[in-house]
Amino acid sequence: MRIATITNWAYGATLLLTFAAGGAFMAAVEADRQERRAVEMRSAYIHIAEQLQIVDARLRDQARLYAVRREPDHKANWLGETDEVAAIDRIVVRLRSWPMGAAARTALEQAAVDLDRLEAIERRAIAAVDAGEVQAARDLLYGPVHIGLHDGITRASARFKAVVRADLDEQIAATRKRADRWDDIAQALLLLTGLLFLGVLYFILSRRVARPLTHMTAVVNRLARRDYAADLPDDRRRDEIGEVTRAVRLFRQDSIERERLERERDEDRRIKDLIARMMHRMQGCDSEGELAEVVACYLPQAFPDLAGQLFVHDQAHGRLLSIGRWQDPVLTLGDFDPASCWALRRGHRHRSNQRGEDVCCQHLDDPEGYDALCIPLTAQSGVVGMLYLEAATADGHYAERELYLDLISENVGLSLANIQLRATLSALATRDPLTGLANRRHLDESFNRERALAESRKTPLAALMIDIDHFKRFNDEHGHDAGDLVMQHVAHAMAHAGESDLACRYGGEEFTLLMPGTDATQAAARAEAIRQTIRKVALAYRGRSLPPVTVSIGVAAFPEQSDAASLLRVADGALLAAKAGGRDRVVLAGGARPFDPDRIDAAA
Repeated sequence: MRIATITNWAYGATLLLTFAAGGAFMAAVEADRQERRAVEMRSAYIHIAEQLQIVDARLRDQARLYAVRREPDHKANWLGETDEVAAIDRIVVRLRSWPMGAAARTALEQAAVDLDRLEAIERRAIAAVDAGEVQAARDLLYGPVHIGLHDGITRASARFKAVVRADLDEQIAATRKRADRWDDIAQALLLLTGLLFLGVLYFILSRRVARPLTHMTAVVNRLARRDYAADLPDDRRRDEIGEVTRAVRLFRQDSIERERLERERDEDRRIKDLIARMMHRMQGCDSEGELAEVVACYLPQAFPDLAGQLFVHDQAHGRLLSIGRWQDPVLTLGDFDPASCWALRRGHRHRSNQRGEDVCCQHLDDPEGYDALCIPLTAQSGVVGMLYLEAATADGHYAERELYLDLISENVGLSLANIQLRATLSALATRDPLTGLANRRHLDESFNRERALAESRKTPLAALMIDIDHFKRFNDEHGHDAGDLVMQHVAHAMAHAGESDLACRYGGEEFTLLMPGTDATQAAARAEAIRQTIRKVALAYRGRSLPPVTVSIGVAAFPEQSDAASLLRVADGALLAAKAGGRDRVVLAGGARPFDPDRIDAAA
């Protein structure tokens, strides 16, 4: 039942009980009034009876005194008392309309008649005294009739008082009992009203309002702090508190749903922001290693529960090679044949897990407890690599992330294809196709850069100018293919230089080796080692031995022999000096030689 209905019923019951209690109190007051009236009537009746006796006694005394003393005052007093008799007669006549019993009424009327008869006798006695018949007057006043009337008045008055007292005492007791009963009823009704009020306060305000509201307030405060673990019990009451409880529960469910949507939106925004930043970083990558580093940096942030690897397709060997990994994947090989992956076979993503939804890729171990996903990276109608993801749970939630994974794989594939294309174009633009060394254009760009660094950092920079001795003889006597073999041999010997060194084909049969951070002595020693390596190897072409290959090398170093801008020109001058000195030798710019001619000849 609704609280408003209960409250209205309680209010109505309280009003009824209050009015009933008021009616009971009014009835009790009316009973008290009747009791007071009965008491007053009893007092009035008794007063009238006593007044009859007093008037009777006064009349008798005054009449007898006048008969004995014959003093006018006694006669005057008697005459005054007769006025009282008239007043009593009038009272008796008025009392006939009052409620009284028949016995009381008879006794009162008998007393009044006797009093009138007594007055008449005394009046005759006084008249006799006035006539001088004193003895006659005395006989009248002391005679048996007078005494009998006097005794009759006394008995009638006593009987009247007894009857009236008995009747009115009974009436007074009845009215008092009725007043007490109505007073008890009124008090009981008031007590019932109080109990009803207290019951309403306890059961309605305390149990059905205050307690639920207190609990509800605590829950609402927790919900306001976004503590959605707080909940109200399912209140099936059809009252206002039940409606408020259901409203609060609905608000909680809406808040939880809104919080979930906000988390999903924030998570979606976070992942999209990470993907956007990753795509921006990928655009600046110049190598596959940098691309792998970017992917390995951002994918764990976007999907913390997924480990993975980035594979690139090695066209030369026909293999998939891992160039980056994150969060320690455990199932896949780091180098495998593309045919062992169903994703690469089909050109579409492939999922491998223990649930048996599909066949597992052959490059994976037993996926017990894991969920793996292979995503081929395609660009320009070809496979350039593969993105491998691995969840350490039975469900990697890949379907929920399909949009993100498609976006990532597409951009990683495009970035990888662009890097490979740029590398191919760069190789074509900066590499000599015959020897595989850097070409003259790349040398010029690198030299300007290294020269500026050496000048700014005050570090040494050395350059070797290398020329194949009598190269035209190889072309003329053995053919151009043999000449190409000789140049590849020299390039191979130069390619084993230091990591920071740059080996270039300068033009024709001339080569250049740029060595940052190397002084003149070190450069001359390296030049001699290269010369000895080239000379020691015997070449053959189509079953015919070729003459020994020798080179002349000019060495120059900054800042010892030249300034940075003139380094190559000075090294070229040293090369000309080596040729003019008989070839097959190393000449340091300025005329100094790192080895004496005897050692050079002996090595030859």
